[in-house]
Amino acid sequence: MLKILKYSFYDLSRSLWSYVYFFFYLLLGVVLLFLNNDLSNAVITLMNVIIVLVPLIGTIFGVMYFYNSREFTELLLAQPVRRSSIFLGQYLGVAISLSASLILGLGLPFIIYGLFQSGAIWDFVSLLVSGVFLSFIFTALAFNIALSYENKIKGFGLAILLWLFLAVVYDGLFLLSLVYFQDYPLDKFSLVASMLNPIDLSRILILLKLDISALLGYTGAVFKQFFGTGLGAFTSIGVLILWVLLPVWRIKYISAKKDF
Repeated sequence: MLKILKYSFYDLSRSLWSYVYFFFYLLLGVVLLFLNNDLSNAVITLMNVIIVLVPLIGTIFGVMYFYNSREFTELLLAQPVRRSSIFLGQYLGVAISLSASLILGLGLPFIIYGLFQSGAIWDFVSLLVSGVFLSFIFTALAFNIALSYENKIKGFGLAILLWLFLAVVYDGLFLLSLVYFQDYPLDKFSLVASMLNPIDLSRILILLKLDISALLGYTGAVFKQFFGTGLGAFTSIGVLILWVLLPVWRIKYISAKKDF
């Protein structure tokens, strides 16, 4: 699996889109620091971009890489190599490559600007950790979709729909449910609903770290009461890890059963 991981990582490292992804974040970091002139404000602005863009890029890259490397994958399947090693190696190569582009692209301008001498360093670290989790989660979801559907158009369309649902539609349904059932106690419902969406969970963790949870109103107080504690932080990290492990397990399961 390590050899396939290395090949996938180096293959993506030579890809034009990986450089575009890296330079986009590099330029974004420079522009935000230039406009805000403050690390804390730049991190807050960056959160809105990371929460939406990282899942989208992970989804698109995961689907495109799987379909474009299909012939190479079939060649590997003819060799005495375990199926799980092939697909998990490809998945980890894509996810690590995207995470490296994110960390280096945003890390360099912030470090040059004086991140280590700033009090916003842990806010920035939490932002990167959330971004890495989202990269691994949505790349795994994209691989699941690509493994389930051989038709490129259908697979790509479903991957985009999945991202659109979790990034936009889910929040709308969540807010509608809060308004419609406002006469009922919704504390536990809000906590569970936020955990069922990795994008929402990452956003809440970053907002709590930035100490601006008051912007969320009543739900912000509920989230701070739970996620602000040690147990809440441990639970949220555990849920994000579970969001990574479950799709990865399904990749292994589908690859073992699928007839290529």
